[in-house]
Amino acid sequence: MLGTALAALRSGHWPSLIGASLHFEVSFMVWLLIGALGVPIAEEFGLTATQKGLLVGVPLLGGAALRILVGVCTDRFGPKPTGLALLVCELAAVLWGWLGATTYVQVLGVGLFLGFAGASFAVAVPLASRVYPPDHQGLALGVAAAGNSGTVLVAFFAPRLAQVVGWHGVFGLMAIPIVVTIVLFGLLVRGDGGRAPQVQEERWWASTAAALRHRSMYWLGFLYAVTFGGFVGLASFLPIFFHDQHGLDLVAAGSLTALCGLAGSVIRPVGGYVADRFGGLRVLGILFPVIMLLIVAVGQLPALLWSASLMVAAVAALGFGNGVVFRVVSDRFQKQMGIATGLVGAAGGFGGFLLPSWLGLLKDMTGTYGTGFHLFAALAAVATVSVALTLWRRGPLADQVMDARSFRH
Repeated sequence: MLGTALAALRSGHWPSLIGASLHFEVSFMVWLLIGALGVPIAEEFGLTATQKGLLVGVPLLGGAALRILVGVCTDRFGPKPTGLALLVCELAAVLWGWLGATTYVQVLGVGLFLGFAGASFAVAVPLASRVYPPDHQGLALGVAAAGNSGTVLVAFFAPRLAQVVGWHGVFGLMAIPIVVTIVLFGLLVRGDGGRAPQVQEERWWASTAAALRHRSMYWLGFLYAVTFGGFVGLASFLPIFFHDQHGLDLVAAGSLTALCGLAGSVIRPVGGYVADRFGGLRVLGILFPVIMLLIVAVGQLPALLWSASLMVAAVAALGFGNGVVFRVVSDRFQKQMGIATGLVGAAGGFGGFLLPSWLGLLKDMTGTYGTGFHLFAALAAVATVSVALTLWRRGPLADQVMDARSFRH
């Protein structure tokens, strides 16, 4: 299996794949920086659970909104110049967090600007897709998107650094990896940015309009709102959850969050690889019921040991699902991967915004975080039914690469 995977990686332009993964890795760290520092920020401003949920959700909302625009820019101008522009915006955002952000409203503004980092997904995934052949799309997309392991780094190191330099200082330190990434991304990514010839020749707006007419785009967006929205929403909110629910300090809560993020990030390429072998929809038909049951169990709010174990398993299942969903996306929208990644990725980011927001809001309304988890489990149940119905309607053709026109109705 390892030899096959290595051969698959050599089948495309691997330096560009490294550049894509690095871009997403550092950007993911920047995107979730407020979530990792949520405990000291909340303590400084005396926030309610609702305000905490909004605090960590705003960067995810900004990323969701920008992913569509960045997806269009990726198709129009190419992943390389678009990716470099995003990194410059990220640098400006962390400098603002370092030198300003002295009120809760200003921190929300910084969080919204950090949405540029969340839009990195609409650069990294199309870049990986365009420099690898169709037979190895799942693995390539999984490797590129495994950059969400930035969750692990920011959750583990940011709380520790905050104890030394303060949470403002952590924003300043983040400027260093951003600058390094600007240099490496410029050197590693192929000169044409991996742009597909057909995309260069077609009118980009016609390609975008065509993608928007496909109903499957919105259905896949919903599935990704559950998997990726669940992953990134939990990664942002877990430090606050472990602190509030189980009384853990900043470092311990960050360490547990890093463990969950590691599980969800490492397994994402495996999800893409398994989808390559067995078909994305078939895998999702099994995966979503597992996610639903795990989240129901988390919602029972058991003791710390069980809570942490179930949360690691749940985040791992969500990360696995991220790789599978985008294998299906690459099948349907190979020629419009920029806009497809932007739209589906935006849905995922919006799901990520909603999850911590309703966890905090429902905690204030009902007195328990369990209500919010049960709502999330209900959405996973809806996803389960939708995938089952699709498999039943499509039969043995469900996982074949088909003309996207067949998904309009």
